[in-house]
Amino acid sequence: MKIQFAPLNIPLGRRLQTAAVLQWVFSFLALAQCCLAGYVLLCVSDWWVLAALYAGWLYLDRDTPTSGGRRSEWLRNWSVWKHFRDYFPLNLIKTVDLDPGSNYIFGFHPHGVLVAGGFGNFCTEASGFSSLFPGLTPYLLMLPFWFRVPFFRDYIMCGGLVSSEKASLSYLLSAPRGGNVAVVAIGGAPEALDARPGALTLQILHRKGFIKLALKHGAQIVPVFSFGENELFDQMTNPTGSPRPLATGPPAKAHGSGTAAVHRERSVPVQLWSTALQTAHKHCCG
Repeated sequence: MKIQFAPLNIPLGRRLQTAAVLQWVFSFLALAQCCLAGYVLLCVSDWWVLAALYAGWLYLDRDTPTSGGRRSEWLRNWSVWKHFRDYFPLNLIKTVDLDPGSNYIFGFHPHGVLVAGGFGNFCTEASGFSSLFPGLTPYLLMLPFWFRVPFFRDYIMCGGLVSSEKASLSYLLSAPRGGNVAVVAIGGAPEALDARPGALTLQILHRKGFIKLALKHGAQIVPVFSFGENELFDQMTNPTGSPRPLATGPPAKAHGSGTAAVHRERSVPVQLWSTALQTAHKHCCG
């Protein structure tokens, strides 16, 4: 595996795109640790009162990640996300109109290493989700652990990220007026370990909890496929039965990814299909 350096005559626009992706990778892999370290330093400094006040805020705000979060349209519309989109490039392809009076689960596949398609299309407005699906509000579900990290939790909630707990998904799907879209990366960390160029292994057979909740709340499931997601990173080989999945297990659970390297440029269009569960809900739940 060799490191390849970019030539000096790269256009400014391309450099901005690279910087946008770099800050995203940093946010995904290291920002939480930096926020936690900053909070610890604040606790042992002369400004410890601020840390104590923030701890009180964390306690009072503890249910927000499971109650729809606290999104910021200002952050979702940052110009940096347009540069992020153009790097790959990333596109959101609409294949069907969705009724804003209903709630939906977007079953997202494949997870990929860093869920680039899911983040770019549903946590930012770079691909124009709101204009493509007026009246719908997307929420990307993320591991509950990250919503316990000081400062970092507030940042990710601004993009529309919420906890992946059952209570969180139920809250979104039970909205009486509809309009909520819960984006679930079905395969999770195990699927991320199999994400590599030229391969597509989906974790589906034992992932049925979200279907039960869709039936319970009368929500509709929309399959979403991120073409090119697995082409973005080269990943070290980890065949079934090898020690690598065990070695990368804890980081995979924490970060939602395995060990990756060498970024590749690929188009990442995300395509949606609509599948209604209304009939099944009537038979199952009356």
